[in-house]
Amino acid sequence: MRICRTAAELRAARSALASPVALVPTMGALHAGHESLFARARAENASVVASIFVNPLQFGPNEDLARYPRTPDEDIALLERLSCDVLFAPTVEEMYPPGSQSPVEPGAVATHLEGASRPGHFAGVATVVLKLLSLVLPDRAYFGEKDAQQLAVVRAMVRDFDLPVEIIAVPTVRESDGLALSSRNRRLDETERRDAVGLSRALRFIVEALERGATDLGAVLRGANAELGSLKADYLAVVDPTEFVPLETVPRSTDLLAVGAAYCGTTRLIDNMKLRTA
Repeated sequence: MRICRTAAELRAARSALASPVALVPTMGALHAGHESLFARARAENASVVASIFVNPLQFGPNEDLARYPRTPDEDIALLERLSCDVLFAPTVEEMYPPGSQSPVEPGAVATHLEGASRPGHFAGVATVVLKLLSLVLPDRAYFGEKDAQQLAVVRAMVRDFDLPVEIIAVPTVRESDGLALSSRNRRLDETERRDAVGLSRALRFIVEALERGATDLGAVLRGANAELGSLKADYLAVVDPTEFVPLETVPRSTDLLAVGAAYCGTTRLIDNMKLRTA
């Protein structure tokens, strides 16, 4: 695996890759959920490029940038085992040289939920993803469905800028008790880890209630909130997966997402589950 630290090194490495080329962008602290992205990318493409970059633009001033897990040696070893061809692991200064002043401002899909709770987050996501796509020029880029609103933001940006890349969504990987895998799970202590499953339990409550035909969405969300246990809810909602506007009533015969964010101690967890109303 070739490790590139600069854009110039990455471009040189990219020029030697066989097509089609896949990009799997990450912030490191890789886990089995990331492995599923790389497995899909490896199966569908001749070459695979990974990026590891903890992007400061997507963290707010009171968020966990300094505490975000970083495991570079473990990540490199895993990528080598997964037969990744190129790793791009730049510094902040390489990605955002002095004088950088062209952030991407996403539209309405970034307004609610994560967008409301984390102002500026999706501008940071869209900016770094656009830079990575421009540097790697992949045929396909792979993203996890756990970050569903991020996925919608990226898809909208690719569409709006007419970028010649296919965005591939890979299903969420879960622990045996239902907890969605996340790099932030490393920060949970033993008690918090047991409590963290409350978020997936709440989302499952929403899915099962609506798929059984419940029509009072407010009552369903109140019931789901009770399933969180000791977790502190940021939001629980049902949305159209392309718009991400919290619904007040549930349309029938429609594919929707139950989405949620909650605090487990000081760690913020997010998750979503698909549902289809009858």
